[in-house]
Amino acid sequence: MYARGETVIQWMERLAPKHYAEPDDKIGLQVGSVRKEIRTVLVALDVTPEVVAEAAELGAELIIAHHAVIYRPLAHLQTDTPSGALAAELLRRDIAVYVAHTNLDSAEGGMNDWMAEALGLSNLQVLREAHTDKLYKLVVFVPKGHEQAVRDAMFGAGAGWIGNYSHCSFNVEGTGTFLPREGSDPFIGRQGKLETAEEVRIETVVPQSVRGKVVSAMLKAHPYEEVAYDLYAMDLKGRSFGLGRVGTLPSPEPLDVFAERVKQALDVPFVRVVGAGDKPIRKVAVLGGSGSRFIGNARFAGADVLVTGDIDYHTAHDAAAAGLALVDPGHNAEKIMKEKVASWLQGRAAEEGYDTVVRASKANTEPFRLR
Repeated sequence: MYARGETVIQWMERLAPKHYAEPDDKIGLQVGSVRKEIRTVLVALDVTPEVVAEAAELGAELIIAHHAVIYRPLAHLQTDTPSGALAAELLRRDIAVYVAHTNLDSAEGGMNDWMAEALGLSNLQVLREAHTDKLYKLVVFVPKGHEQAVRDAMFGAGAGWIGNYSHCSFNVEGTGTFLPREGSDPFIGRQGKLETAEEVRIETVVPQSVRGKVVSAMLKAHPYEEVAYDLYAMDLKGRSFGLGRVGTLPSPEPLDVFAERVKQALDVPFVRVVGAGDKPIRKVAVLGGSGSRFIGNARFAGADVLVTGDIDYHTAHDAAAAGLALVDPGHNAEKIMKEKVASWLQGRAAEEGYDTVVRASKANTEPFRLR
C-alpha cells in the first residue's frame, strides 16, 4: 500500500509547519498534483534538470525540495527557456514539486538544528525569533476508567508540555448527563432515557503547532460517539521558533581549527573565513543559506563567529570591524537536509505501514567549483 501525495505532504508539514515560513516565501506545492499514490519521493536541495532526470530514473512521483523551483513571478511559460523547459519536463513526467524553505529553517529539528548539531553545538537558542507557538487549553470529559487512554493519546501527540515538564494535566471527577436521541448509538445508556455517568474532566496545554494532531488523537481514543470538549486560547507564550541557532562548543578552539570543523561537518570543499586564525571561538551562531543580514543578530547574541553562506565583501568588512568572525561554507551546505528529511519521511511511512520509498537526491547542485 502506497501513501497518497496529500499524506506525504501532511508528514512534511508536521516537520515544517507552513506558518513558520517567512512572509512572501515561496513554499508549498509548486508544480503538478499530489492527488495520487506516491511510490517514490525524492528529497533534493534544488530542482535542476539533473535532479528531475534522477527523479524520472527512480520513478519518483514527488520531489520535496528546499529551494523553490518557482521563486520569481512568471511573466510567461516558454518551453525554450531554461525555467520553462524545466517546468515542461516536470509536467511531462507527471512529477510534482513541493517546497519547504524558511519553514524548514525555523522548525525545531529542522535545517538550522541539523547544522548546529553537525558542528557539535549545545545549549541551542534561536538566533532571530520569528514565531512563538500560541498555547491552548484543551478540556475534555471522559467516562471514568478511560481517562488514562485519552491522556496518553493526547500526550503522545504533543500535549501537556509546560517548560521542561511533560505529561502535565489537571483532572477532576464529576457527573455528566445526556439524553441519547433517535439515530444515536450511545456508549453508555440507551435511546430516549436520560443518563448520568461518572466522568473525569481532563485539562491540558496544547501548542498551536500540534493542536490538530492532539484533537485528532483525543477523538480517536475517546469511547464516546459524540465527544464534549473545549479549546481555549491562552494569554501565555509557548516555545519560540525562528531562523538560525546560537550554541556553544564543548571547549574554545582557534578560528582556523573551527573553520576546519565546519568544512568537515558540513562536507564542503572549502570555507571562506573572516577574522584572525588564532581568535578563540566558543559561542557560535549558525544560519543556513544567505545570512549577511543576520550579522547584528549574531553580535547581539554574543557570538564569537557566525557560520552562514553568501557573505558579501562589504558585510565581511563590517563584521571584521565589529570583532565578529565569519565562516562561510556556501549556500550549498544546506544539502544536509536531503538525508535528514528523507529519513524523517521514511520513518513516518514505516510508522503508518506504507510501502512508499523516500530517497535523498545524489545529484550535486553546487554551482561553484575551485580552479
